[in-house]
Amino acid sequence: LSSSAHQAERTVSKSKMKFVILIALVAAVAAAPAELEVKPVAIVRSASDQSADGSYSFSFESEDGTKVEEVGEQKLVGPEPEDIGTVSRGSYSYTGPDNVVVTVNWVADENGFQATGDHLPTPPPMPAHVVKLLADLEAAGVL
Repeated sequence: LSSSAHQAERTVSKSKMKFVILIALVAAVAAAPAELEVKPVAIVRSASDQSADGSYSFSFESEDGTKVEEVGEQKLVGPEPEDIGTVSRGSYSYTGPDNVVVTVNWVADENGFQATGDHLPTPPPMPAHVVKLLADLEAAGVL
């Protein structure tokens, strides 16, 4: 009787283990992100050019209205002949979730990357006392 009671307890224990594993699998499947059906966006216009002097240009437009344009050229960016770098400028635009077209114009040159756009924050104007201080320092030859 003791042996059969022990066997019955083991069977119940195995059943509980299988149930816990089943619940864990169901939870894992439920927690997994659903695969989103993403439709590819077609390119409706594309152009590119590469010149022997290192200058280039490219642009494209997709069917969702996204547009990208870029041009670049080699430029002496320092005092030495070997200080040659690529300077580029371009723009991109897309339609935001609120159906407003967002456009960014940018330049990348010896002064770094500078982007402009109506949606980008701008710093507040410099206070008058700081403008005067900088002018005084420049007049004194400190700047």
